Amino acid sequence: MRKNLGRVFLAILIFLHAEVFASAYTWSATSNKTAAYINEPIHLKYICSFSDRAEVMTIVFNPAGEHEKYTLKNLRQSQNIVDGKRVNIYEFVAFAKVAGEIIFDFEAQMEQTTKESIENTVIGRDNMQKEQFVKESFKLETLSVNVKETDKSLVGNFSIEVKKHEPKVKAHEPYHIEVAIKGNGNFEALKPLVFNIEGVKIFAGDAIEKIELSENGESGEWSQKFAFVGEADFKIPAIKIEYFNLAEQKSDVLMINTIDVSVAKGFSKEDLLDKVEDDSIKFDYSYLYYILIFIAG
Repeated sequence: MRKNLGRVFLAILIFLHAEVFASAYTWSATSNKTAAYINEPIHLKYICSFSDRAEVMTIVFNPAGEHEKYTLKNLRQSQNIVDGKRVNIYEFVAFAKVAGEIIFDFEAQMEQTTKESIENTVIGRDNMQKEQFVKESFKLETLSVNVKETDKSLVGNFSIEVKKHEPKVKAHEPYHIEVAIKGNGNFEALKPLVFNIEGVKIFAGDAIEKIELSENGESGEWSQKFAFVGEADFKIPAIKIEYFNLAEQKSDVLMINTIDVSVAKGFSKEDLLDKVEDDSIKFDYSYLYYILIFIAG
């Protein structure tokens, strides 16, 4: 009897404090830009502020993904209690695919646990026919950005560095370089570099990205290693990587200058094989590159 009275008492308290289930909230939306170029990062920020701790409220909001006119990526989200009131913050980075006006028009799903659901839990009643949540679609403030055309797929602020030693090697000895591009922008637009040099074997490593998403787009470093093996002097040709420089608002070029590699006479294949003429015994120089990489760590 006392147990039942206790449950009834709790149910009455829930009924008398029904305002707990009606937490008021407001949404705000901001963009750090009203104009941008194609592929230029646009930082979007959405804030939901509640009138209290809103412990029975759930927000469903994740518009990230591929959209018709732009790509939207999750940057970060947080939930905090500020002066006894709940605040949810959602941040995204958008990259426009086309020129023209881009509209960011989203809805958030607000879910509130029903009084009946909590009463059932408190009293111990299992009633799966009851609705567990009251759901409301809330239309967020519309943001718009005027997107301008650019003919460069790579957009951002970048610098390039070629890490190399003195360009002097012996025949069949690999000459190594590493190309590193640092900065911020849409690194995903960078493609692996390709060199073609007659009479030279070229071993290209995979492109490595060490980047993270920030308000300024993807920030970090893109790099690729190469080894060149030749029997005579050769040139590593210059390469130009075109991009749109956001800092200067113009087309620009990342430049890799020509490298003249001097090749001194080394051991001949006959010397290395002690003049064994069996064609089945061959030295594959491709292994040399990987051995040197392994030794160098």
